[in-house]
Amino acid sequence: MPPTNYATDVNRKRVLIIKPGYSETLDPDDSGVVSLGDILRTTVILHLFPSDHYHVTWLVDIKGVPLLKENPYIHRLLTVNHFTPHLLLSEWFDIVVNFEKEPGICAVSDRIPAWRRYGFRLDPQSHSAVAYDYSDEALSFTTDSTAKRKKAKSWSDILYEMLGHKYAGQSYLLGYRPQSKVHYDVGLNHLIGKKFPLKRWPEAQWKSLHDKLSPQYSVCWQQGDNDIDDYIEWIASCRVIVTNDSLGLHIALALGKPVVALFGPTIATEVAGNRLIKIMPPLDWDCIPCLKSSCPKAEPCIQHISVESVQNAICDLLDAPDIPVAQPLP
Repeated sequence: MPPTNYATDVNRKRVLIIKPGYSETLDPDDSGVVSLGDILRTTVILHLFPSDHYHVTWLVDIKGVPLLKENPYIHRLLTVNHFTPHLLLSEWFDIVVNFEKEPGICAVSDRIPAWRRYGFRLDPQSHSAVAYDYSDEALSFTTDSTAKRKKAKSWSDILYEMLGHKYAGQSYLLGYRPQSKVHYDVGLNHLIGKKFPLKRWPEAQWKSLHDKLSPQYSVCWQQGDNDIDDYIEWIASCRVIVTNDSLGLHIALALGKPVVALFGPTIATEVAGNRLIKIMPPLDWDCIPCLKSSCPKAEPCIQHISVESVQNAICDLLDAPDIPVAQPLP
């Protein structure tokens, strides 16, 4: 990323986006575990700040840097450390957007000199996060799980509304540009983070899917578990990605890949894409989606997604004429 030259930015509005990834914007999460998927999904708002009119600074946890580096819409990446608040308090911005609900972050955000603010702020009496204009609905989803479950809006719709705009189908913006050619017909993005284990389709079903597809297609298990760049390269090397509701889903959508996504305890309507097939359990349980990390039932809902339904969706996508043909590995 080129060094910032503030002297050349006098005609551009200065924007600060605070999204380290510590709390999920639309969930009551306060675990402090960095949500990389949340960081990537938030990049959709960068379309509102084109570089010829805005100079964008993004505050992120160091774990999220690989998802934002080299993004042409971001002119400066700041990582969180003990000195970052002091730096930001010495600057000024035309716009501050705070997507973090953690009280300490809200307190610092409120004090940064700025003309306009969006997202979340601190209530000085309750010492909890409250909403700026346009963000009341987003904040309500973190306290009312029923409202969040019943909404029919995508994550991108809600983020745009938090900034006073209407979402029109803009994509995520991933800075990293993979170099991999397409070598596999199907990529099995089968792993899941520790935070929400119920989102994972059972291992036995993944293996059965692999066995059913392998006679006809080249199938590859998830790679790049410990390096985001390698992970992105692997996703880029697949014609179609099959995935749990995870970071890989959002990377695949950012790369324009056809995706088959499996949903159970999480909300399928939050995710949108042009070549996205969403598969949900064929159940009428009132608890779906529950948004919980544990389930009292003997067989959680995600286990009721059949291998055949996933296989059929994959075949439908692979039959599309505009999907590149896989090239054998050298």
